[in-house]
Amino acid sequence: MPPLNTSRPSPVTFLLMGIPGLEHLHVWIGIPFCSMYVVAVVGNVTILAVVKAERSLHEPMFFFLCMLSVTDLVLSTSTLPRMLCLFWLGAHDIAFDACLTQMFFIHSFTTMESGFFLAMAIDRYVAICHPLHHTTILTHARITIMGIIVVIRGVAFFSPHPILLKKLPYCRTRTIAHTYCEFMAVVKLACVDTGATTRYSLSVASIIGSCDAILTAVSYAFILRSVFRLPSREASFKALGTCGSHVCVILVFYSTAGFSIFTHRFGKNVPAHVHIFIANMYLLVPPFLNPIVYGVRTKKIQEHVLRALKVKVV
Repeated sequence: MPPLNTSRPSPVTFLLMGIPGLEHLHVWIGIPFCSMYVVAVVGNVTILAVVKAERSLHEPMFFFLCMLSVTDLVLSTSTLPRMLCLFWLGAHDIAFDACLTQMFFIHSFTTMESGFFLAMAIDRYVAICHPLHHTTILTHARITIMGIIVVIRGVAFFSPHPILLKKLPYCRTRTIAHTYCEFMAVVKLACVDTGATTRYSLSVASIIGSCDAILTAVSYAFILRSVFRLPSREASFKALGTCGSHVCVILVFYSTAGFSIFTHRFGKNVPAHVHIFIANMYLLVPPFLNPIVYGVRTKKIQEHVLRALKVKVV
């Protein structure tokens, strides 16, 4: 691949390579990816429709769940369709501005997802540990403020990413060894020292992710302590099963995201295909699992969905 013309500050297009070393499996890898995307879209849209239609579900838990569903829809839609075009149609070209836009959506909405996980953990903590004060603590106004803070935080901290990359000169190959426009993969193509830019990105992602993960873990620790104190063993197991499934989804998100972040800094010996495959997981798996774990396993949503299906069948 010939180098770019150094007289231009930025290229017209980039070339997404996909998963290096697994190019011959791209068609087959696209099948489970597409399946997860379909489930994510159908599941999250269903949750939004059910909560909007049923006034009895207008509670803090379901408001936060709707925020998470919107985040999942944006996050998966900003990556999966383009990724499937690469896998199935060999569409490697992506316009430079489109690449920067995709990057912004990926990083800002990943941060929002982390924030909404924390907000939902706080909601469950208040509901289980302080049930009598749940509605007075988490009022509609406070829920709105929490949602706005999560959104502003994601936009504010990651808006500089595309702005910084827009100003960099690119004189190396324009091939991105990734399935999407990930910040670190793009910044490596610049022909100037990007140490400060890289440190900013890794620091912001690490600090926000670590703080959210720690606070979420503390919330669930208090929740589990209260669950084990319940007088009814059946109620304890039921609550433990619900919390356990929530924790599993959160662990998948933070473990894969953390692996991807720290591999850039410390994982020089990690094979590229392993790194990129796992980097895809934290964008695909949570939007796929969230509707199942938070929606299908939630009794109130189950009842309303089944009721709607019965009405349609009749």
